[in-house]
Amino acid sequence: MTQQSRIAFLGVGLMGGPQARNVLKAGFPVVAWNRSRAKAEALTGDGAAVAETPAEAVRDADIVVLMLENGPVVTDVLFGRNTAAAMRPGTLVVDMSSIKPFEAQDHAKRLAALGVGHVDAPVSGGTVGATAGTLAIMAGGDAADYARAEPVLRAMGRPVHVGPAGAGQLAKLANQIIVGVTIGAVAEALLLAERGGADPAKVREALRGGFAESRVLDLHGQRMVERDFVTKGRSVTHLKDLDNALDAAGRLAVRDTPYTAITAELFRGLLAHAGDLDHSGLLVELERRNPAES
Repeated sequence: MTQQSRIAFLGVGLMGGPQARNVLKAGFPVVAWNRSRAKAEALTGDGAAVAETPAEAVRDADIVVLMLENGPVVTDVLFGRNTAAAMRPGTLVVDMSSIKPFEAQDHAKRLAALGVGHVDAPVSGGTVGATAGTLAIMAGGDAADYARAEPVLRAMGRPVHVGPAGAGQLAKLANQIIVGVTIGAVAEALLLAERGGADPAKVREALRGGFAESRVLDLHGQRMVERDFVTKGRSVTHLKDLDNALDAAGRLAVRDTPYTAITAELFRGLLAHAGDLDHSGLLVELERRNPAES
C-alpha cells in the first residue's frame, strides 16, 4: 500500500470528522459521506470530495473507513444500501465504530464472501483524541489486512493489533468497562469527601501521584470538581458499550460481571433523570441517589 491509497470515509460526525481531517493531513485522498450531507461538505476545505451515497463513495476506494453510531447502522450502511456490493474485490473495510464483537465477526465473513477484507478498529480518546490524532486504536482481523490498514490508522492515533476478527471490539469493551467503573469510583469518592466537609478539588490534588492516580482521576475528576458536564464523551454511547459488554459476557459464558452491570445501571439512571451529559456526569446520578440532608 502506498500513501496514495484512496480512502472512502463513511460517517464524519463528532468523531469521524476530525479523524477524516487527520487522514487528509497525512496525504490520503478522501471521499466523504455522511447521512447529513453538511457534515461531509465541511471537509471540502480540507481537500475531501463528497459523495451523495455510501455506495458512490466506495466505488473507487482502496480502503473504506466507517465511523458510525452502532452495529445495526453499520450493517445497514454496508449491506442494506448496496455499499459492500459496490466495492471492488481487494478493497479493505476498516470499521472504527463501536459495535458488538459478534457483529464485527459477521461483517468480516460477509465481506470475505465478496472478496473484501475487514478490520474492526474501535477507538478510545473521545473528540479530544480524534482532533489531536492521538486515539488509542484496538484492531482485530487478519494480520495482512491490519498491515494494509496501519498507515491510515496511524494518521488517527496509536493502533495495536490485538487479535482476530472481533478482537478489536472486545478490547474496546474492556476499555469501556475500565473507564466507566473508574468514573463511577471517582465520582463516589469525591461525593463522599465533599459530604464529609473536605474540599473535593484538594482531595483530587492529594490523590494525584498515588495508587489512585489515573487519566480518569485527572480529566474526569477535574470535570466533576468544575461541574463541567458539557459532553466530551456521551453517556448514551458509554451505556451502549457497557450493554454490549454484558451481551458479549453472556455469549462467552462470563456469567457474573457485577462492576459492568452496576455501572450500566448508573448510566441508565443518569440518562433517565439528567439526560445525555458527559460521562463524568455519573456524579450527578450519585448525588440524585444520595440527596443532601437539609
